[in-house]
Amino acid sequence: MTADAPVTAGDGRHSGREAHLAARVLDALLREDYCGLSLRVRGDRLTLPGGRVVALTRERSAPGRYPGFLADLVVDDAVGLDEVFAAVRALADPRDDVTAFERECREALRALRLGDAVPSRPAGATRHEALAATLDHPVYPTAHCRLGLEERDLLAYAPEFGSSFRLCWTAVTRSTRQGVRPDWWPTAADLGLPGHLDVFPVHPLTARLVPTVPGPAVTVRPTLSMRTVAVGAREQLKLPLPISTLGLRNRRVIMPGTLADGALVERLLHAVVEREQAPVLLADEQTWGHADDPLRGYLLRRMPAEGVPVAALLARTPDAPGRHVIEELTDDVESFFGTYLSALFGWNVALLTKYGIALEAHQQNVSVVPGEPPRLMIKDNDGALIDLRRVRYALGHAPEPAEFADRRLLTSDPEALARVFVTITVHLCAGALAFGLAERGLLPLGRGLELVRDHLGAALDAHDDTGFLRARTLDADRLPGKAMVTAGTLVGKDRTGAEDINKHYGPPGPNYLKRSAH
Repeated sequence: MTADAPVTAGDGRHSGREAHLAARVLDALLREDYCGLSLRVRGDRLTLPGGRVVALTRERSAPGRYPGFLADLVVDDAVGLDEVFAAVRALADPRDDVTAFERECREALRALRLGDAVPSRPAGATRHEALAATLDHPVYPTAHCRLGLEERDLLAYAPEFGSSFRLCWTAVTRSTRQGVRPDWWPTAADLGLPGHLDVFPVHPLTARLVPTVPGPAVTVRPTLSMRTVAVGAREQLKLPLPISTLGLRNRRVIMPGTLADGALVERLLHAVVEREQAPVLLADEQTWGHADDPLRGYLLRRMPAEGVPVAALLARTPDAPGRHVIEELTDDVESFFGTYLSALFGWNVALLTKYGIALEAHQQNVSVVPGEPPRLMIKDNDGALIDLRRVRYALGHAPEPAEFADRRLLTSDPEALARVFVTITVHLCAGALAFGLAERGLLPLGRGLELVRDHLGAALDAHDDTGFLRARTLDADRLPGKAMVTAGTLVGKDRTGAEDINKHYGPPGPNYLKRSAH
């Protein structure tokens, strides 16, 4: 499945997929300092409970394992999942959900091995989404796990297998909706149902839990997020799924309030794009509906152009072995990367420093639209963080706080905005690409990080009048990082204190943007 993931050599006990996954899981636990694990490090050695000594490294050890991106040290030894589980059990608080953590790791390994056994054959409008799904997540080690699915479900519905399937339909008695539905969407009358009913699309996995009605045969393909499916080249449906990804607590249902919030943020962003004349396209997310039920709702997304998700740029192309998606877009990777960074930072730095908005537009939600120059295309804005006072000052108008269903989107804390900018825009959309290009021999790491520094610096020069954001990026001693495994699965909100598990931060990591770092 992860075409660029290494086969880790070891002492014969652990190798291949399990060793790679176990090392990444242990890396994450050490990076997040789960239960004080970092206190067991002495020099380049980590002593696990029970006495097992694991070698660590500050240098590049194997492909796909660069220290310096988010962590000072990474595992440089052959370890197995059982060793990791034993360490977690010995360290864990009795309230920690170790059982779910172990299940998540084992299901991730199962998915990786399934991908090896059943090669992907991506095609059509979701080709790049399918290729992106074959890669490891830059931060979350068990991202291939979809808790709650069997192998047959993965083969039928996971994007990496290039599958297609038909939508199911359900009738609801009460619904709240906005926007204009497309012609292929049936009405209750079309299905011979009473006129007071409304008709919603349902993912086949969710159809196991909600009543369905016969409807038209609309064929779709899954995108990288899995719960979002492509109806064609420019239309997508975001549908609730009864599963978890990126942690047990990251349920893939749709809370009704997020639909209106995402549409509201999109309208706000349109005003900023127009004011800034930014090279940014926004997906139309104004058509949605829900039935006050986390399993019965939808978002119809209309894409303004065809783009390539940033998450797919590092994927290998099965029809041209040895080549990567980014090489399909350009003959000059360095120039392309620089142009992309200019657009990325020009947009996001202005958005934060002038308007007080930080987007959770990570590598899955940002696409590159080829052209001269290339543009960014952004979707799924219901996780943004916004300071409405700064919006009102910059634009002359702003939504009222009461218009947001989820008040976690609102803040007056500039530090909170900066943390989102660093962990999403810098780490996932820029830093991970620089390290990934180096790992694949497409651009030397020193040059890639120089481009990140230079283009971020240029955007800061243009927009960061107070130097606030520069002090928290280029000039910072350390950079914030998320504790995703801790908050996503192992430790509940009542103990992490995280209102939003996707914005729970662990110990800061090295500032790989400093010129002395590499």
